[in-house]
Amino acid sequence: MNNLNWLIRASRWARHPPSGKRVRLVLAVVGISLVLVGLEHFGLWPDWATMDRPRGMHLHRP
Repeated sequence: MNNLNWLIRASRWARHPPSGKRVRLVLAVVGISLVLVGLEHFGLWPDWATMDRPRGMHLHRP
């Protein structure tokens, strides 16, 4: 049943495609995200921009 919903959504999108501005915006956001991930992966991310304690980590109390 979920496949039918996706087919309906795809047919609507084919009839009314997004504007060029929206496509460029999405591509820009994806590109910026990939650049940030690449910087962090290769160790080029600055130390001042790194969190000391990431969310979800709990400190063990003695």
